[in-house]
Amino acid sequence: MPTNFTVVKVEDTGDGSNSGAAAGDSRPMDLDEVFQEEGDVDNSQEPEPDENHKESTPFINSNNDQDCSYEGKNMALYEEEMDSTPMVASLLNKLANYTNLTQGVREHEEAEDGVRRVAVMVPQMGTFIGVYLPCMQNILGVILFLRLTWIVGTAGILESLAIVSMCCICTFLTAISMSAIATNGVVPAGGSYYMISRSLGPEFGGAVGLCFYLGTTFAGSLYILGTIEILLMYIVPFDAMKVLDENDMRIYGTCCLLLMALVVFVGVKYVNKLALVFLSCVALSIMATYAGAAKTLIEPPAFNVCMLGNRALKNEMFDKCEKTELVTSLFCGLNSTCDFFDSNNMSEIVAIPGLRSGVIKENLWSNYDDADMIIEKKVSPESPSVKAESKDQYYVINDITTYFTLLVGIYFPSVTGIMAGSNRSGDLRDAQRSIPVGTILAILTTSFLYISFVILFGACIEGVVLRDKFGFSVKTMPVIGVLAWPSPWVIVIGSFFSCCGAGLQSLTGAPRLLQAIARDGIIPFLQVFGHGKRNGEPTWALLLTVGICEIGILIASLDKVAPILSMFFLMCYLFVNLACAVQTLLRTPNWRPRFKFYHWTLSFLGMSLCLSLMFICSWYYAIGAILIAGCIYKYIEYRGAVKEWGDGIRGLSLNAARYALIRLEEVPLHTKNWRPQLLVLCKLNSDLKVKHPRLLSFTSQLKAGKGLTIVGSVLEGTYMTRKADAVAGERNMKAAMAAERTKGFSHVIVSSSLRDGFSILIQSAGLGGMKHNAVLLAWPAGWKQARDSLAQRNFIETVRETTEAHQALLVAKNIDHFPDNHERLKEGAIDVWWIVHDGGLLMLLPFLLMQHKVWRKCKMRIFTVAQLDDNSIQMKKDLQVFLYQLRLDAEVEVVEMHDSDISAFTYERTLKMEQRSQMLKEMQLSRTEREREV
Repeated sequence: MPTNFTVVKVEDTGDGSNSGAAAGDSRPMDLDEVFQEEGDVDNSQEPEPDENHKESTPFINSNNDQDCSYEGKNMALYEEEMDSTPMVASLLNKLANYTNLTQGVREHEEAEDGVRRVAVMVPQMGTFIGVYLPCMQNILGVILFLRLTWIVGTAGILESLAIVSMCCICTFLTAISMSAIATNGVVPAGGSYYMISRSLGPEFGGAVGLCFYLGTTFAGSLYILGTIEILLMYIVPFDAMKVLDENDMRIYGTCCLLLMALVVFVGVKYVNKLALVFLSCVALSIMATYAGAAKTLIEPPAFNVCMLGNRALKNEMFDKCEKTELVTSLFCGLNSTCDFFDSNNMSEIVAIPGLRSGVIKENLWSNYDDADMIIEKKVSPESPSVKAESKDQYYVINDITTYFTLLVGIYFPSVTGIMAGSNRSGDLRDAQRSIPVGTILAILTTSFLYISFVILFGACIEGVVLRDKFGFSVKTMPVIGVLAWPSPWVIVIGSFFSCCGAGLQSLTGAPRLLQAIARDGIIPFLQVFGHGKRNGEPTWALLLTVGICEIGILIASLDKVAPILSMFFLMCYLFVNLACAVQTLLRTPNWRPRFKFYHWTLSFLGMSLCLSLMFICSWYYAIGAILIAGCIYKYIEYRGAVKEWGDGIRGLSLNAARYALIRLEEVPLHTKNWRPQLLVLCKLNSDLKVKHPRLLSFTSQLKAGKGLTIVGSVLEGTYMTRKADAVAGERNMKAAMAAERTKGFSHVIVSSSLRDGFSILIQSAGLGGMKHNAVLLAWPAGWKQARDSLAQRNFIETVRETTEAHQALLVAKNIDHFPDNHERLKEGAIDVWWIVHDGGLLMLLPFLLMQHKVWRKCKMRIFTVAQLDDNSIQMKKDLQVFLYQLRLDAEVEVVEMHDSDISAFTYERTLKMEQRSQMLKEMQLSRTEREREV
């Protein structure tokens, strides 16, 4: 739609005597004048040309999906697009404007050109085509042209179909989950990274976003290695007597990488213009392959493979498949034996027998083999393989050890293009409609193509030719090129440009993905990669991408890079499914996807399949990818920026907390599970800051970060007048807790008096089973010098209410002199004057303190009081036995005191303890039972 419009005031006088209004006239216009035909416009009163207005239109732009672009039409309110723009012309126009680059590239092009394009051209593909074409191009790539025939020949048709089916089902389920996320709201630029981070939080978003970035980067390495393999094997002359040299791959791959990086750095608009060319190459290659398979029904291609017995030979070395003197001298040289050569004849077999030949029966089963084994036509399933030696350089030899899981890892990159459409979410007119339709249609199309190719290759091509990875037996050309019609060069040129285009797109998309992560600020050390050139081009991110891509180039093996690439993409797909499953199971109110063909079981199945494929492909790569994602997650959790995106993990935590609280409420607390759950009563000074910060230090030392800690304070007044003070006090309290490393909850309430406020906290702090059982407060300072007794009464009432609530009371005297968390006590003792009726709390508290590094080197001493006529030695032994049974290390000291110095209360409790011990002896209990009673 045009961006410039004019609002025309329309009035209906109702008397039929309306008159038209010329441009610039202030009188109202009649409805007939507004909707008059374009050819009936009165040209006698043309307005003066306005440079800022291309045209005037009486209606406002709409973002409805059914809106069409009427640029150049002035009054086309009821004109259908098919009448003005034919369907074929409209399709060609969209294809001409097609781009497979990620969001942000168009803005960079405009900054380079210095020209701002018309807004109507921003969404280049308003329909599903804008998602379908990028997915198709990224899915159909290097594996299709360079490895699929080899996978079919090695794994057999049945296992190849299993590999293709597993990978396609995995990506299909992921596409369904991604469609649900895409239809749950507006998906701006950022695509899959945006969806994961906003669904699972910044920790998971950053971890999976970086994994997706690494996968995209290694995908660039894969495409560049494929480009160099095609170049050195099939385009330029190559020595057929040896396999591809790794050093050549490294040298040429590095040069190709630098050249592509230079193209991306200079201007991505050139990559944009070539996107349709690259896609056309893929389409032509696919059509040529189908045409060649259909042609075999009429006439198989005239390609023969030279065989020596049952062994395939490199056809480049033999003009004729006969035992000539030259051939005999090659096989029976001075330093080699020729027993196998003498005992077997040379013959030719048809490389492409055709669909009617029945070769599909021989290709049903797998032919896995070890490295350096000669590729043979199996005479019987039990016939042993022969390992090649240095003299066997004229045979076609298997270059790597093959097995099922390896082929899964090599094949999976061929289905990793489903994110290409979602990455362009910012360019789509209606992403919520285009992403599901385009992605799922692309998956279904490519799944059909791959499955049909597996069957066609197994039904048309001889088994030994299928297992010939580089096509040495068919004059060093791609095996799929032998099948294609009209020429093998269609496949060679098409696959070369396809790999080049995919490599350029990876080098274009990966830096922008890293730039989006860096600009979110969730990973501090990546913020430098959020900067770039003046036009926003991610220069620093491009340099890092090139460096990581070079690591893949140095591996110099497409078959070794493919499993690494698979790990990172599978990790990304796993968390896309996890995001959907979590949102659905938690029933998040904001989770309302428009995509109707979705259920949480599909996401769970896709997540399980992704995890299974990770370990099927390579268990050590899978563990490595999980460790990388885990390290990034923990780094963001501890050092990353705080981002609140309303993620599903927070909802999961809330549900888990709710379930745990209900469980704690249902089951009564046992004494074995007792631990001090502290309510810390702090006071705030006139600046609303914590008056005794060491009280928080002592709390963290006592708790060691475990259990419940609630820090509360009271402000005098009314909540209406002191709400701002309460908020500021709570903020300062949280800052003090963070400084003293006290983990817990803080709460500041406003009450008419301190006494009532502390009473409210003692009664109501906590929730359900997570309530405090001990109150910690500082000893009131200066209460003796206070003129009024208010401080004394408040303290005494707090003690009484704590006792009434059956809670332990801890009063810290001289708290400001307690050690802070940075001090380390080299020596000293924690003295406990044991009172019989305390329930063991006085022994537990020193033990908990000594778990902290501040008090770790201190020792505990237990003092107890005895009368002059008591047996002090026996009391000490009994107390040592009691401590041993409690598994506490402490020194025991018995202090004898006169009767007048012992209070009646303590004497009474001690007497009851002695009477109870005597009663246990009289019951004649066993030693184990007495220990249990203790």
